[in-house]
Amino acid sequence: MPGVEWNLDDAKDGASRSVQEYLEVLDDAAFGAASPVTPKFISASDPAAQWTGAHKGHAFFAYATNYLIDTDHGVILDVEATRAIRQAEVGASRTMIDRTEERFGLKPDYLVADSAYGSAENLAWLVKHKTIAPHIPVFDKSTRTDGSFSRADFVWDGEHDRYVCPAGKELLQFHRNYATPRSGITSEGTRLYRARKQDCDACELKPRCCPNAPTRKVPRDLHEDARDVARAIAGTPAYERSRHRRKKVEMLFAHLKRILRMARLRLRGPCGARDEFLLAATAQNLRRLAKLRPPCRLAAAAAL
Repeated sequence: MPGVEWNLDDAKDGASRSVQEYLEVLDDAAFGAASPVTPKFISASDPAAQWTGAHKGHAFFAYATNYLIDTDHGVILDVEATRAIRQAEVGASRTMIDRTEERFGLKPDYLVADSAYGSAENLAWLVKHKTIAPHIPVFDKSTRTDGSFSRADFVWDGEHDRYVCPAGKELLQFHRNYATPRSGITSEGTRLYRARKQDCDACELKPRCCPNAPTRKVPRDLHEDARDVARAIAGTPAYERSRHRRKKVEMLFAHLKRILRMARLRLRGPCGARDEFLLAATAQNLRRLAKLRPPCRLAAAAAL
């Protein structure tokens, strides 16, 4: 049914097992709390499944499986089922990192992932809270396509808390003192740095900087320092090696569909998805561990 017509109170009456499981994960970061956006359609028999058209074809209801993999050996360390949206998958990565550290005492020195995990908040969690080097492309939409200067063309001066424009003028968050101090933090979690109007009016680069505005302003995320760490890592040889190792992750997802033939789930609800994904990951690990078995034991057994 359309998502706007879904009534949670009506679903509680005579709820099936899958609906009861959905009600239990409403506050889970991997499911109900992943996004406040109401899905376009909701399945009355399995409301935790996400209506998605991610494969550019016909939309369908689906769950997502997320792997935490040892890239040195291609072994799956943890698996987590989520809704098939980016926010849920990012939350699952944190859950798996914490759970692996708690259960096995394993903490990675660096984490390899695609740009979906390159949000400022997630990078800050990795850098500041877990001290894990993010080998992740930064999720950034600041590049302009109209030919005007992008944020990357402005130089950040952390010592003086300012940006410097290509013309050498400074952009400050506040150009005067206020009787009541202001945080300057917007609802999007950014700080805005603005140029002086007199500087922009007299600047020869104004047509390339802010042609449709009286002054130029540059937003800076609260976790921009963590994004800068990821950008610095992106230019290193270690980052290039990590990008090649990430192919092992994609290969396991391809094997899941093509070799194990897991094109669809047989069980409804979050618990059913978790059980099936865990069993599939176990099968993949057994295949992998069989290949990692030392050959000397096989030779000894043959000699006997």
